[in-house]
Amino acid sequence: MASVTAPQLGAARRLVVKIGSALLVGPEGLRGDWLRGLCDDVADWRARGCDVVLVSSGSIALGRRVLGLPAGALPLEQAQAAAAVGQIRLARAYEEALAPHGVITAQVLLTLEDSADRRRYLNSRATMQTLLSLGVVPIVNENDTVATDEIRFGDNDRLAAQIAVTCGADQLLLLSDVDGLYTANPKTDPTARHLPVIEAITPEIEAMGGDPVSGLSKGGMKTKLMAARTAVAGGCAMAIAEGSVFRPLSAVAQGARSSWFLPEADPQLARKRWIGAMKPKGSVMVDEGAALALGRGKSLLPAGVTAVEGAFGRGDPVAITGPLGQRLATGLIRYTAAEARQIAGHHSAQIEAILGYPGRAAMIHRDDMVL
Repeated sequence: MASVTAPQLGAARRLVVKIGSALLVGPEGLRGDWLRGLCDDVADWRARGCDVVLVSSGSIALGRRVLGLPAGALPLEQAQAAAAVGQIRLARAYEEALAPHGVITAQVLLTLEDSADRRRYLNSRATMQTLLSLGVVPIVNENDTVATDEIRFGDNDRLAAQIAVTCGADQLLLLSDVDGLYTANPKTDPTARHLPVIEAITPEIEAMGGDPVSGLSKGGMKTKLMAARTAVAGGCAMAIAEGSVFRPLSAVAQGARSSWFLPEADPQLARKRWIGAMKPKGSVMVDEGAALALGRGKSLLPAGVTAVEGAFGRGDPVAITGPLGQRLATGLIRYTAAEARQIAGHHSAQIEAILGYPGRAAMIHRDDMVL
């Protein structure tokens, strides 16, 4: 495994970085110097043309200090209250650390339901894509103020992997209190070997997962391996690195010890395979002009649709057929069947007048379509 070359963090085009609570919050509270160093790195990566998304823990750890809550596990209501108090401080800390670099930040709070429900998943994806296209650095966290155990990711490792797949990132970096994956727990087993590159997540690799080391963090190596499985299946390389050093991204880029999980395909190809494997819940027929436009890599606009069949909801997979009934593509549609029938054949500028609210210009975006 070690003979395979690890990806280069400095070459990332779209990078998701997960920050654990233990890195961000120390015994005296927020580690401001460390955070500013991290944000110096983020600004450098953005200056290279890399999109950056930060998935940050820390809201409960910050909030419980303000509220004077005891250490250890908190009842759900107290954890939610701590998150509500801490989240505003967490977002402000990132805003203040990135502002000197001229970087705009945005707060994005998600729950597991936002990725499980296709409509909400598409909304989240569209929001993330728009923020990144505008040069914003999203600060993502689980919405602990409303999430219950039944609708929680449970840790930000898995949330970060889901975000990486959602926004089409090519690299995911989990900054933690460990410097990678070992064959056994290095704290208790002197024969444990560090694995710098993991080509495939085999049962043997999964068996190497351990328990959380820090009292603040929720995720141990098991959750990181779960995150790796999600990331690599979505075409995203993932690294685990020790993040307490000043300017941790620079440290990893300069060769600090880490473990890289290699992707199974590039992000766009992985997404196309996922869409192509779905069973259509309906179909839209397009005219010859739209069929030619799709062949040139364009999105499907309502003006090119001549007929709509089936009962489907927003975000469902539908077949796209040509004027002779030939199958052209499969895509995730941005409208319900009823809405699609109303706007079929009309220009995008007319959508608001027809539906009574502004919709998306494309009925099926090219990123959500496989020919």
